[in-house]
Amino acid sequence: MPKNQVKKAVIPAAGFGTRLFPATKVVKKELFPIIDQDGRTKPVIQLIVEEAISAGIEEIGIVVQPEDKRIFTDLFKFPPKAELFEKLSPENQKYSKYIVDLGDRIKILTQKEQEGYGHAVLCAKEWVNNEPFLLMLGDHIYSSATKKSCARQVLEIYEKINQSVVGLTTIPAEILYKAGCVTGVWQEKGSILSLTQVSEKPTVEYARQHLRVEGMAEDEFLCIFGLYALTPKIFDLLEENVRNNFRERGEFQLTTCLDKLRAAEGMTGYVVKGKYFDIGMPDAYWQTLIDFRNR
Repeated sequence: MPKNQVKKAVIPAAGFGTRLFPATKVVKKELFPIIDQDGRTKPVIQLIVEEAISAGIEEIGIVVQPEDKRIFTDLFKFPPKAELFEKLSPENQKYSKYIVDLGDRIKILTQKEQEGYGHAVLCAKEWVNNEPFLLMLGDHIYSSATKKSCARQVLEIYEKINQSVVGLTTIPAEILYKAGCVTGVWQEKGSILSLTQVSEKPTVEYARQHLRVEGMAEDEFLCIFGLYALTPKIFDLLEENVRNNFRERGEFQLTTCLDKLRAAEGMTGYVVKGKYFDIGMPDAYWQTLIDFRNR
């Protein structure tokens, strides 16, 4: 396999979903229903898996809490129980086989202790097996503005430059507190830039001083879109943080290691031609239910 081809994707789905409590006491947020354009009601995780496959990904690792492994396994690895299957329309009986076929590409991984997003990514190290990989958030779904899916766009940049790529989008200053933010030097104006800093949820004051990007409006910034093509060196940096017990807000985070990866190997930002939909907070989920169906 050529060194710059990405064949695996990692989807961390081991969080508690505290911002969506009490619904997440009984249903994992990654299983919340979304109505797709075809009218089907799909769990969020299925849409993310389909996004990965649309990009040419062959194997997908989903990182879950040990006690949730059965739920995700039942979804992707087994057909419905006989009494339910018999009640399905012929079309949905056929569709249930499609979901099990998706499961053939999926490996369920576990995070034994919930120590943060970076720690969840690290739990996929052995499975990734020293290959570049696509990292996808477990609470974002995507809609491309082109014929190429959002994930495919990011992977094509990686395959051209053989360097870690972070998908980006533009956000206003007032929601910087929700996102990772970057700055850099344009290589292709409005599309591709060499990153010079990656910062997690900066203040507006910090961003205005340190994260401005040439040619952008005064209070607009580039933030992380939720799709990353990463080299396996990210695992070494995450392991170093765990070994040194370097925590942020009590957990092992990813963004600090992204900035270290940028410093060590270089990193490219790509402004994705498309939109992400966030289901991780109540109002965002409600808006996604409206907008994703009608996109």
